[in-house]
Amino acid sequence: MPETLTFGSLDEMIRWGGYALLFFIIFADTGLFFGFLLPGDALILTAGLVAATGKLDIVQVNLVMILAAILGDSTGYLIGKHFGRKLFEREDSLFFKQAYLLQAQAFYDKHGGKAVFLARYFPVVRNFATTVAGIAGMPYLRFMLFSISGAIVWILSFSLLGYFVVKQFPELEAYINRGIAIILVVIISTILFNLFKSRLPKSLS
Repeated sequence: MPETLTFGSLDEMIRWGGYALLFFIIFADTGLFFGFLLPGDALILTAGLVAATGKLDIVQVNLVMILAAILGDSTGYLIGKHFGRKLFEREDSLFFKQAYLLQAQAFYDKHGGKAVFLARYFPVVRNFATTVAGIAGMPYLRFMLFSISGAIVWILSFSLLGYFVVKQFPELEAYINRGIAIILVVIISTILFNLFKSRLPKSLS
């Protein structure tokens, strides 16, 4: 009986995207303004689930995503350092939301340099916190300390959660493809919803 494209080959589709796809999404989620369209937490968890089935190597998965998060952080920092306060005068667009920048600014004002570490666990704030750190003129070495430690803890906490749940309970492997399918549907639905919402007039959104 031929393999269907529903659940049987879904993990192969993720494997096809591979490490380059993981790198791009995590990099964008941490360093580019449109990253708020990409639910990175769900992707990291999914990567751990896929690695547990043997389709990806868990060590390489984590190294790629940690590197992407660190480089994404530095990109966001340099954007803030280069453009400075002018970003607060920029108009909203599909890939930039003034309200999200202000939200990240408030988070940074409250937590200081620790915001770079803590923002990992707050979607939207995560996408703008590093830019705010650059605007605030946070020393780069101090920034990197929070960036590297935050990236390691964030990536490992989500990827290893998915990985070890499957390893500890191998009987769940039969359900992994279905779980991945659900997570991917959530990811795609979130992206489409955010795109749709961003196009609505402010009075309706």
